[in-house]
Amino acid sequence: MTALVTGALAGVAVGPAGAATDVLLPHPGPDGLVWVPEHRGDGGVASGGGWDRLPTVLTVACEGGGDVRVTMSQETQIAAFSVDCPAGEAGVGSVTMDPGVLRFGSFSIAVDASSDDVRWALTVTQPES
Repeated sequence: MTALVTGALAGVAVGPAGAATDVLLPHPGPDGLVWVPEHRGDGGVASGGGWDRLPTVLTVACEGGGDVRVTMSQETQIAAFSVDCPAGEAGVGSVTMDPGVLRFGSFSIAVDASSDDVRWALTVTQPES
């Protein structure tokens, strides 16, 4: 996994998740801003609401062979990383951004998959504690 983040970066993590038949990422609960439970191939999401006074955690899980390149933008790129997507189990990548990196308002996330067979999920959370 490679990571590039503009602004303050609190942490980047990567590791295995469940098997291919499992839910890649569970619902993020009350701290969640965005949840994409499953998608295949290239895709992304746009959101209308983020807070600048809370940390922001972007997590992507994928499986199926290959990799995904993830880019989060808010007029300019604020985070980018890649996640390896092994066959038969899920790879997980996450980036934690300090308060203020994500500004108040809308943002978008693009996921560029190395093949249409790559299955991925993502969450964006802003934990209050």
